[in-house]
Amino acid sequence: MSELVHQFTESNFINEVINSDVPVLVDFWAVWCGPCRLIEPELEKLALEKGNELKIGRLNVDDNRYIAIRYGINNIPTLLLFKDGKLVKTLIGAMPKDRILSEISPFL
Repeated sequence: MSELVHQFTESNFINEVINSDVPVLVDFWAVWCGPCRLIEPELEKLALEKGNELKIGRLNVDDNRYIAIRYGINNIPTLLLFKDGKLVKTLIGAMPKDRILSEISPFL
């Protein structure tokens, strides 16, 4: 994962996601999750295309269970879009960059 895609944790989630000045797309994932590996390059492409207006990051659910439980993450990969500190969109499952972008573009 490149420096374009951030790593979110329980210790930086509030500062990096909730208090962000730009919308934030959070990918809830785990090392053992096959579909999570499929979405990783799609997030890279999205970061290259929209990185100036959208912060993208990943949060490992095994290492950061509190945040995953707080947002009711039952399936991974799950993408949550936050704007102005509020959850505005949920996407579940691996999907290509263009589909992700079409789902979140109304909030950018």
